[in-house]
Amino acid sequence: MKRRPEPELMDSAEQALAYAEADFNASNSLFIQLLQRLGTGPLKDAVALDIGCGPADICIRFLRAYPGASCDALDGSQPMLDLARTALDALPGIASRCRLICDTIPSRQLPSAHYDLVLSNSLLHHLPDPKVLWQTIRETGKPGAPVLVMDLMRPASAAWAEALVATYADGEPEILRTDFRNSLFAAFEPKEVTEQLSEAGLSCLEVAVVSDRHLAVMGRLPA
Repeated sequence: MKRRPEPELMDSAEQALAYAEADFNASNSLFIQLLQRLGTGPLKDAVALDIGCGPADICIRFLRAYPGASCDALDGSQPMLDLARTALDALPGIASRCRLICDTIPSRQLPSAHYDLVLSNSLLHHLPDPKVLWQTIRETGKPGAPVLVMDLMRPASAAWAEALVATYADGEPEILRTDFRNSLFAAFEPKEVTEQLSEAGLSCLEVAVVSDRHLAVMGRLPA
């Protein structure tokens, strides 16, 4: 099935709220499990970068799992970051370890070779040109830094996409069902991501299918 790109930013308040209120517990829990499988250790005093943080659920889960770490969380949607700020304000012990950044990538607000760990969840399919994500990861992470990128995986057919929407967005608001469907059409296949990594000089990272609708890119940056 041919890729059908979607808008890069979820910049309407209605879209952002529907996304923030949706139940992503299974996939977001999987993200943290995959991170732990990378064998990063306790990450004491580590500074992480979360690219495309949305309402900050991944960032919050990360900071809970790694109490010695801090995180810079970047997103280009101010409505998303407003929801992230609300969520963080309810968790002062975590909020003090998280810095929210409103910007798109490439971003001059991100220092080069600075981060001990680079994360991204559900951003890749939004990008018109995926090269910008791999370039940002390579430029901002320290040599040898662990990397975890998880994203939707494009189904083989429209019928398969509809089956996934019916399975995982049943009962959700129509705006979320539409966004999920559009995101499935905009997502990349594992082979395409492998090619992107090769072009970016990041063949050291592994592409794996981690659920019936997700792929993950895992590994460490070149030392």
